[in-house]
Amino acid sequence: MRLSEFRFAMDEEFGAAHARVLEHDLVLRALGERTATEALAGGVPVRDVWLAICEAQGVAPSRRHGRGRPKPPSE
Repeated sequence: MRLSEFRFAMDEEFGAAHARVLEHDLVLRALGERTATEALAGGVPVRDVWLAICEAQGVAPSRRHGRGRPKPPSE
């Protein structure tokens, strides 16, 4: 997942304004008690950040591939 895809998925799932609040203010246990912004700056893979936000916000697993994006093939 690229950063541009992350931002697109965030905007689609939460709305642009709320997405920015979540990215900058939500402290995520799964990311070592860091915000998404801090985790991304620290080199955490973008997809891991996206999945941590999804988990924390209760996004349905069926939408975790990113709203408006093609669903990945099943493994």
